[in-house]
Parts: sequence; structure tokens; C-alpha cells
Amino acid sequence: MIDAAVIGLGRWGKNIVESVQGKSKRLRFIRGVSKEPDAVRHFAAAKSFELSTEFADAVADPRVQAVFLATPVWCEKPLALTRAAAERAVIATKQAGVPFALGNNKRCFSSMRELKRVVADGVIGEVLHIEGNFTNEHSARVKGGWRDDPRESPGGGMTGAGLHVIDAFVSLVGPIQTVDARVHSRKAPPDPRDAAAALMQFSTGATGVLATVRAAPMYWRIMVFGTKGWAEAREETTLTVAKVGEQPVTQIYPAVDSLGVLLEAFGDTIETGKPFPVSTAEMLDVAGAFEAIIRSMAENRPINVSRG
Repeated sequence: MIDAAVIGLGRWGKNIVESVQGKSKRLRFIRGVSKEPDAVRHFAAAKSFELSTEFADAVADPRVQAVFLATPVWCEKPLALTRAAAERAVIATKQAGVPFALGNNKRCFSSMRELKRVVADGVIGEVLHIEGNFTNEHSARVKGGWRDDPRESPGGGMTGAGLHVIDAFVSLVGPIQTVDARVHSRKAPPDPRDAAAALMQFSTGATGVLATVRAAPMYWRIMVFGTKGWAEAREETTLTVAKVGEQPVTQIYPAVDSLGVLLEAFGDTIETGKPFPVSTAEMLDVAGAFEAIIRSMAENRPINVSRG
């Protein structure tokens, strides 16, 4: 059993704990760190882990074998807002010889894992084009903090939601080469209203279109077009595959706790050395594409993605 500490016990930090505590045979949390301990004492007691206000207390505890950073950096976001900063984090973990993971849990939806298999197995042939949209109502339900700070959440909904689509694109098609992005805002925070979109070209020559709308109802869609057909993942469990000359076939897959799947994978990486599902190369590709998108929005022109 791997004993872990979670740094940050806001909404997502609690989700991380809930995904494994008392459920996993591989991972458990024994420490938590929060700058607002009074607000989470009941939660910590209910989940049977120690609570403190200092990061140093957690990392100094010899029992702690893994640390989860439940901050905007870990919360299914890139390592940083620029590729250079992300590279520093990757280099530091490699030099320290410790496993490293990033919480891109949307790629663990059952629909997305099956879409990955369909694309990897060549069922729809060579990938020509990909489209994706992740929209959620977090801007109406989750106010304040980093989401309303353009220094930490640039590009409208691109940081909070669009990054998941970038990760899906990189996972399915590979590195992004150029981007041409725009963001249109109709209402500033709090409770913002904006739409962000980007045209992309991949290193493979494939093209892509990404969009996200803040404050609209939850919506997830990734669709891949190939030389032999197309495949579309909708929400967490639905996948439709259409082969050339055949009628589309839709299947519903069992729902999974996508965050729990990723945390279990992290535990497996720690215990066995098995590679984490999200490679550091993909993490850097996502960070680089995101940085280029934000720059494209600011300069109103296409931008080449940095490769470091």
C-alpha cells in the first residue's frame, strides 16, 4: 500500500481523496495540507488522514511515498502555462529519479479509451482530421480563485476546459505543429461568458478544430476522421464508429471513475515501474500547444508550436 499526501483540499483535492480512500488496494492518503484547515477538518477526520497547513510537514514525513498537488497545476491541467516552465518540472523529476504523473483524467473516460484503441488499431485508417469540444458550466457554479484570474487562466475557457481537448488531440493524433486561435468574451468574470476556438495542424499533416464555451451545459465530444471511416466519443460512455460503406454503429460502455483509473495507474507506476499513461513527452506537447494558442489569441495570427 502506497501512503500519500494531498496538497490542497478544495473541490478537486477532495475528489482525488474520494476516488481512492477506502476503495483502492494500492493507494491511500495519510496526510493532507490546507491553508484553510477549519473548513476541511471534518472531511479529514471522516477520511482518516492527518491535516496540517504546511507543505513542508507533508514532504518531511518519512511515511509519505507520493505527493498529489491538487492545485491548478495538477488539476488536469498542464505542468505550467509555458513549455519552458513545464520542461523544468520534468527535468527536476527525472534528476530526482521519481515517478511523475499529471491528472488528465478525461482520456480515461470509457468512451475515450475505446476511441484510442480504434484509432491505434487502424480501424478508421490514417487520421486526416479531428474535432473536439469540451464545454462546462463551471464558470456559473465555481466562482473566484484561479478561474477568474487571467494570469492563471488565460484564453477564456481554454485553461479550465479546452486543455482537456488539447490533451485528447495529442493522445490520439500526436504533436501539434501550428495553431490559429481566437477568444470572444461577452461577459467578464465573475460568471464569465466567452467562447474560445482554435484551428490546428499536426506534425502528421492532419488538421483539427477545438472549441469550448464557458457557462453552457456540460458537453464532451471528440471526433476523428480517417481514410477508412470516422469515430466519435460523446460524453463518458458513448462511442460511434462508421466505416466506409457501412452504417454507423453506436456502443455504450460501462461508466468508470476516470480519476480513480488514473490514480490507480499512478500507484502502478510507483510500485512496478510501469510507464504512466500520460508520458512526459505528451505533457510537454500539450503545454507547448496551449502556450501557442494563448499567444495566437493575443497576436491574432497563426503561431508555430515550440518544441523546446
